[in-house]
Amino acid sequence: MLRLSLLALASVLLLAGLPLAGTTAVAQETPILLVAHPDVNTRQLKRDTTRAIFAMRQRTWPDGQAVRVFVLDNNHPVHARFAKEQLAVYPHQLQLAWDRMVFSGTGQAPDRVRDQAEMRERVATTPGAVGYLEREYLDDRVQVISME
Repeated sequence: MLRLSLLALASVLLLAGLPLAGTTAVAQETPILLVAHPDVNTRQLKRDTTRAIFAMRQRTWPDGQAVRVFVLDNNHPVHARFAKEQLAVYPHQLQLAWDRMVFSGTGQAPDRVRDQAEMRERVATTPGAVGYLEREYLDDRVQVISME
């Protein structure tokens, strides 16, 4: 009877979203970093500036160089995490901004890539490019831009 009660309590806690004692180990997610073409002179961006660049409202780097934005598909988990964690917006909010500009003729949507390997390649070979990658995809062909 006691075992059944403990099992019922554990089920209620799990359904309520409360952790059980002894289950504090949480998988650490790999950080997602802002990356740019190596020739980009900017080394640090404010979150608002980064959000404006990815919303396609700001079309140049702070030094005036044209920016070319690369993103993963809206349903890609890395895109969703980047939007929420780094830009503090939901992916659908970015998509709405892009759609509004495309349909009104005032702007364009960013370039989409299939995966992080393609993101790294396109950012590394496109002058003025910006994108995002998990740490494991970084190499010396792209530079990390810090965000404040």
